[in-house]
Amino acid sequence: MEIVEDVSGCKRKKEEDIEDDDTIRRSQKKEPLSLEELKAKLKAEEEAKSKPCFLSKEQRIVEALKRREMEVAMQRKKMDEVRKKRIQFMEEAKKAVKELEDKEREARRGERDRERERRERERAKDKDRDKEELVEDDEEPKVKDKERENEAIKERYLGLVRKKKRTRRLNERKFVFDWDATEDTSSDYNQLYKERHTIQLFGRGNVAGIDLKQQKKEQSKFYGELLEKRRTEAEKEQEKHRLEKVKKKEEKQKWDDRHWSQKSLDEMTERDWRIFREDYSITIKGGRIPNPLRNWVESGLPKSLLDIIEENKYTEPTPIQRQAIPIGLQNRDIIGVAETGSGKTAAFLIPLLVWITSLPKPVRQEDIDQGPYAIILAPTRELAQQIEEETMKFAKVLDIRTVAVIGGISREDQGFKLRLGCEIVIATPGRLIDVLENRYLVLSRCTYVVLDEADRMIDMGFEADVQKILDHMPVTNLKPDTDEAEDETKLIANFKSKHKYRQTVMFTATMPPSVERLARSYLRRPAMVYIGSAGKPVERVEQIVHLVSEQEKRKKLLHVLEAGVEPPVIIFVNQKKGADVLAKGLEKMGYSACTLHGGKGQEQREYALASLKTGVKDILVATDVAGRGIDIKNVSLVINYDMAKTIEDYTHRIGRTGRAGKNGIAVSFVTKDDYHLLYDLKQLVLQSPVSTCSPELANHPDAQHKPGTVVQKKRKDETIFV
Repeated sequence: MEIVEDVSGCKRKKEEDIEDDDTIRRSQKKEPLSLEELKAKLKAEEEAKSKPCFLSKEQRIVEALKRREMEVAMQRKKMDEVRKKRIQFMEEAKKAVKELEDKEREARRGERDRERERRERERAKDKDRDKEELVEDDEEPKVKDKERENEAIKERYLGLVRKKKRTRRLNERKFVFDWDATEDTSSDYNQLYKERHTIQLFGRGNVAGIDLKQQKKEQSKFYGELLEKRRTEAEKEQEKHRLEKVKKKEEKQKWDDRHWSQKSLDEMTERDWRIFREDYSITIKGGRIPNPLRNWVESGLPKSLLDIIEENKYTEPTPIQRQAIPIGLQNRDIIGVAETGSGKTAAFLIPLLVWITSLPKPVRQEDIDQGPYAIILAPTRELAQQIEEETMKFAKVLDIRTVAVIGGISREDQGFKLRLGCEIVIATPGRLIDVLENRYLVLSRCTYVVLDEADRMIDMGFEADVQKILDHMPVTNLKPDTDEAEDETKLIANFKSKHKYRQTVMFTATMPPSVERLARSYLRRPAMVYIGSAGKPVERVEQIVHLVSEQEKRKKLLHVLEAGVEPPVIIFVNQKKGADVLAKGLEKMGYSACTLHGGKGQEQREYALASLKTGVKDILVATDVAGRGIDIKNVSLVINYDMAKTIEDYTHRIGRTGRAGKNGIAVSFVTKDDYHLLYDLKQLVLQSPVSTCSPELANHPDAQHKPGTVVQKKRKDETIFV
């Protein structure tokens, strides 16, 4: 408060001083200040400045408004300057463009003027030249006539001989050193020159400077004519028969090389059956296994069954059905290793139905009380019901009764159905033991046992139950554990007798030790059928891929062979000639090699295979003839010197190694012509558990997508053309 009072007092004092000064000025004339007054005045001003002076709110607002107005004015001034500069720049630019256009216009005008002047000069020159030529043309005949006249006078009076000029054509400018054919006079009378003798050389000798093919043709013609002259009639007839025999042999060879689908059943060879099994990825173990089914017509099944198969639209047998049905019809024990959904139900059901239709139908109560002819065990109720549904498709038409013995349904109802009699019982292990222990069912005459999904049953803890069920069956009808269990004739003879052997069929997706133990206990000399994934290589084969050029192949091949590989080795090429050339090259380098391709005769093929199998030869150079149906044991390495044309052929090629549970290596040389296979090749290598995909293959652009697919570019990879 004191400060405010001082400020107000100061203001009043200033105002009073100002009023006094005004009155003094009005009353008196201005006089110059004395030194003391000036000094006092300065002192008073300094004292006033030294004292604090505070502004009111209104004064502060006024000061702020003034400052804001000054800032706005400065900003406007700057904007005006920028606008003026921009306008000035635009005017200068327009002026420069106009000047440039004027210069270009002047230059074009000058160029047009120069062009016009040049044309005028040329036109004037042409006119002058035409005038000169006209003058020359007029003078030239006169000169020539004068010269001719002088020459005629000289010839007439001086007796000059006129030389005749020899005309020469364009093609006669070069001197010809050879004699002309018309100048040769010796050919008319000398027999030696008339019939020239052809130079005959031995081995690979040829005359230099003459076409090699023409020389070989002439030599073969010469020797052919010579032999023809020296042969007797009997020898000529013998040669004719020999050529006919060779021709027939080649035709037979060509006929035998047909695909198995083009042959009848009688024409099928062992090689055809091997190719057939490879096509459907069927692997078999066990002795004397019958050939698989090619189709339902050739199966030899009863007509009633074939009609049901056709009615249910089973057009083609599945791989497991093709091999398991012929084995089942021989009354042999089977172990089938195949995934769920591969048609296993029909594979064991069709032989079972053929078996039951050959047996008498139980009518009397004594026969019914002896139990069913067959039992089918499944790990779950759902699977058992599914098998029952599939069985009913056939059983209804054939008048065969089936009963499902599974949990979740009244045991008494199932016992009542069993008491009425049935031929087939489909059951889960737990409920079947319950029914057996409670005497609802006996297995006195059960001669057919099917274990479906055996590995799953073992995993679910049914191993003891399965053994208990099998122990309920009579041991009198077990097969002998001898070669008789594999003999087709003895098995079929027993099949037609009254006391039949028990047949046990086991299907599983895997073969753990527990399943093998069960099979050894209850199966007699079983035939094992493995169904692999169609079109996929063996998992035990290590696949190695090299991206090389055509020139680097041979060097890379030698590098692979020098790494120390155990024989036998198979090298695949695409052409017959390439196989022969490569084999000769390997022979020169010290390797023991033989060839196998379509151009070889049957004896040569058999010799090549026998040489490789017996160890006489270490390397087989072959085309795709050896890619399928050839079984050579212990092949350690397969080399695709020329990459296969399709990925299926590649799979069959590398399938020559890694057989019979052994490991193998497959090396492939891929050139730029094989880039369309890179995607599928990369997928096979990635799927193989023992193979490693090289970065070169994994990152290759052609291995990123299937051939023929349209790949949409990323925005960053797009090129925009303006």
